[in-house]
Amino acid sequence: MRNANGKQKVLVVGAGPVGALAALYAAGRGDDVEVYELRDDLRDPSTTPLNFTKSINLALSERGINSMRHAECEGLLNAILNESIPMHGRMIHGRGKGGELYEEPQLYDAQGRYIRAVDRAMLNKRLLDYLEQMPNVSLHFNHKLTGADFKKNIAWFEQRTTPMIDHAQNPTGSSPVKPDKDRPEEISVDFDFMIGADGAHSAARFHMMKFARLAYQQEYIDTLWCEFHINPKTSDSSFAISPDHLHIWPGGSFMFIAIPSMDKSFTCTLFAPESYFTALGPLSPEDFVSSFSENFPGVCPELISPQDLRQQFTENPHLPLLSIKCTPYHYKSSAVILGDAAHAMVPFYGQGMNAGLEDVRVLFDFLDAHDVYNFSPKLATSRKERREGALNAYTVQRTPDAAAINDLALRNYQEMSAGVKSPLYRMRKWLEESVSLYLPSLGWSTQYSRVSFGNQRYSEVEKAVARQGRIIVTVVGLGFVGLTGLTAFGLMRRDGLRPLREFVENLRK
Repeated sequence: MRNANGKQKVLVVGAGPVGALAALYAAGRGDDVEVYELRDDLRDPSTTPLNFTKSINLALSERGINSMRHAECEGLLNAILNESIPMHGRMIHGRGKGGELYEEPQLYDAQGRYIRAVDRAMLNKRLLDYLEQMPNVSLHFNHKLTGADFKKNIAWFEQRTTPMIDHAQNPTGSSPVKPDKDRPEEISVDFDFMIGADGAHSAARFHMMKFARLAYQQEYIDTLWCEFHINPKTSDSSFAISPDHLHIWPGGSFMFIAIPSMDKSFTCTLFAPESYFTALGPLSPEDFVSSFSENFPGVCPELISPQDLRQQFTENPHLPLLSIKCTPYHYKSSAVILGDAAHAMVPFYGQGMNAGLEDVRVLFDFLDAHDVYNFSPKLATSRKERREGALNAYTVQRTPDAAAINDLALRNYQEMSAGVKSPLYRMRKWLEESVSLYLPSLGWSTQYSRVSFGNQRYSEVEKAVARQGRIIVTVVGLGFVGLTGLTAFGLMRRDGLRPLREFVENLRK
């Protein structure tokens, strides 16, 4: 870890993966770090997760891995990777014209690179365990951010005596508003620098908006999601389907996916318009299974029993998908927001957590580049001024990048739910991978490989892929023109086109 000759007091709001990694970066540079989390200790299995589901499997790719690597916490990355499952590609499920079930593998990358399935709770636990070992870090659970003055750098928190059991995404009515005299005790905390990493419904962002002229855009798409579970085989407790793939049952306007877990089960998700969920609800058990079998062949009863399928659909919440864009991400030298607090996105590119972890690396790259951790007395500006410059530079670079991956994630839903079965999609994928593999000097790569297996800025990925698309259209167009010309030339040599050939020859005269 880095050693620093001076300290600043950093408040991190949110102890999820992004907040925990930000705290590690700050503590590693010598800051005094205090982490405040709304919920109970996230390492406690009884703590209610943000979306009320039992387990959340995430796709960990190069951006997230690289960001944890740069935290310089010995053993952290290996501990996490050792509890992950490599996924080498997609496995597309469907039913053939003859009624037979089929599986079609599609590799993610022509060079054999892969993403990893990780359990969010495990990832969070590893990060918090490392934080807890650091002498300049304190963790405060059951603390709700109720206010902040970013000019005086003071924050107020409610100390809750009972764990939070509700969440804005899925209100249960179980935590009614208490009279003022019964409200939890409120404390004030001063700070030099606040990092808000408290999710899509961010309190840090809400309070920062009172000071910064923050442009904010929020969109709920017409798609809900519900979690399902595929158990291991009863015969030998092995995986029921291939653990080397992210499994997709594409359905056009909806889809069903399955991601492997370390216990050899699969965490599955149904994504569909609200109307589809509404239509499924009142169906009889037989019609319910029939609808699933028609749209997602091979799921029920092959992988999930009819009884379990209906029970999971009924008991697990049907949750919305939220997309958020805003800017700026900071207020002067006092605060910055990261992860979903700054740019919540739909999950269809598997980049939400990876982008949030990358936020941390990029932020501290700017803090380092602006000498925030340089304590030389020869520097002409104050540390506060240097920090404000770093945060401004971070916002300028990161805003278009976050907007790009937000848009890419929205567009990728169409690819996953329908495009993976399209001949045009397969042809372009094959063409781009072939150029990348056999002509590497051209720097050609698929969009997915650029996003998931590199650290190129998201906005640059979007531009590079658009440029490749224009080249492909030009090459294919020229090839079509050339083929048409050759065909016409061949036809002109036939007697049937003698009048046309004579006409062309007369033109030459």
